[in-house]
Amino acid sequence: MDTAAGQGHWVVLQNIHLVKKWLPALEKKLEHYSQGSHPDYRVFMSAEPAATPAAHIIPQGILESSIKITNEPPTGMQANLHKALDNFNQEALEMCSKEAEFKAILFSLCYFHAVVAERRKFGPQGWNKIYPFNVGDLNISVSVLYNYLEANSKVPWEDLRYLFGEIMYGGHITDDWDRRLCISYLEELMQPELVDGELTLAPGFPAPPNTDYIGYHAYIDEMMPPESPYLYGLHPNAEIGFLTTTSENLFRTVFEMQPRDAGASGGATVTPEEKVKQIVDEILEKLPDDFNMLEIMNKVEERTPYVIVAFQECERMNYLTGEMKRSLKELDLGLKGELTITGDMEELQNALFLDQVPRIWTQRAYPSLQGLSAWFADLLLRLRELETWSTDFVLPSSVWLSGFFNPQSFLTAIMQSTARKNELPLDKMCLQCDVTKKHKEDFSSAPREGAYVHGLFMEGARWDIQQGIIMESRLKELFPTMPVVNIRAITQDKQDMRNMYECPVYKTRTRGPTYVWTFNLKSKDKPAKWTLAGVALLLQV
Repeated sequence: MDTAAGQGHWVVLQNIHLVKKWLPALEKKLEHYSQGSHPDYRVFMSAEPAATPAAHIIPQGILESSIKITNEPPTGMQANLHKALDNFNQEALEMCSKEAEFKAILFSLCYFHAVVAERRKFGPQGWNKIYPFNVGDLNISVSVLYNYLEANSKVPWEDLRYLFGEIMYGGHITDDWDRRLCISYLEELMQPELVDGELTLAPGFPAPPNTDYIGYHAYIDEMMPPESPYLYGLHPNAEIGFLTTTSENLFRTVFEMQPRDAGASGGATVTPEEKVKQIVDEILEKLPDDFNMLEIMNKVEERTPYVIVAFQECERMNYLTGEMKRSLKELDLGLKGELTITGDMEELQNALFLDQVPRIWTQRAYPSLQGLSAWFADLLLRLRELETWSTDFVLPSSVWLSGFFNPQSFLTAIMQSTARKNELPLDKMCLQCDVTKKHKEDFSSAPREGAYVHGLFMEGARWDIQQGIIMESRLKELFPTMPVVNIRAITQDKQDMRNMYECPVYKTRTRGPTYVWTFNLKSKDKPAKWTLAGVALLLQV
């Protein structure tokens, strides 16, 4: 920079977000050379956009004094498909000896590339994790396609699907369900009908006829249906969900930026401290006493798998409510002026004021996306369930699966009980899910085998009670409730996988790390349809 400022060179500094410590020095240097340097001297800097407010590390001085240029990816399928096709030209289309097959598969690959890139906007219903799919993946896939077509007399469909889905694009993917989704797309888009017959790439969008480079671009403009979740295999409800999340985030940011001490105009004003004090008193008043673990353990003669699950849940609940009581009493003393307010206490106070669940509680709690008031009401319901269960340890007629810290332990206990009763090895067991036609109020006792569970919601589709299969969602019904499910343990050799969709169960809408189990649900349609629609069961919405 010193040399360039004197001699009028251009300087390019890339990825400056990686050198946090040096940025203040950079700011001073830029300021120093802003006057008196060579008229041709220029500095260009590049950085990634910050994902969270805490990651905004580039000094304000640099941001204010520079001209900012941002490179936004195109939005919508049409723009993405044009952009994917823009990586090639007429010569590229003609380079293969099997020209018709090469062109058809190349166009389908471009569509696949556009779908996987743009599906991100639907959040966890699109992909469980965010992956850096890029143009390099598309270019290398086309090179592989060319080599394989030149080397084989027939089109090696299975090899191509494996290379694209498991290696070129699949190389980025770290989640098993996302891998299944990627492969399902390729099974739909890469099949002999693409060349020999009529294949629709999406509802209302048939694969194009054999044409030239300009013809393909024109075909996209003329034939592409308007932007909708159908183009990705999703239901229109997916768009409602993603737009709702976007607006909730916007409102939350606006709310957090509001001044805290601006009282309501006219009438009695409540200071933030008074509001927080009311919340503290209310929570402390409603929280029951801790579970007396010694007393509970002495009630039981035989420690069955279900009883051990109940013990573990009571211990976890004590761990959470104990911390809640401790931190609230401490904050209460701080608000009265009897203790100095620490950083943790201030963070707790802010969270209570903004109706958010404090971080020190979420660390000990179960995953949840609810605000504080809804979260606390839910916590009290969980406490009531545990109190009822731990009085006599009789399995409830229908178990509220969402009420557990660790639902997996209960589902494993079902397998353990059956395995012990019938003297079978546990590693040969699996769960069979029979969806009943009733709701929890209609059951008065637990089943002979396994357990009835309720509290499940379906996202991406709905359960048809009459026909007993997965069906398309109804518009604006985002999370239809599932009827009670009878979960039994069977040996793996008795498992019938015909006409079944392997449906993942997650604790919350964030999916990914909140995965619980896989339930096999009956379906008339082929399972790939529900895979592309991002269908899953959720324990909490």
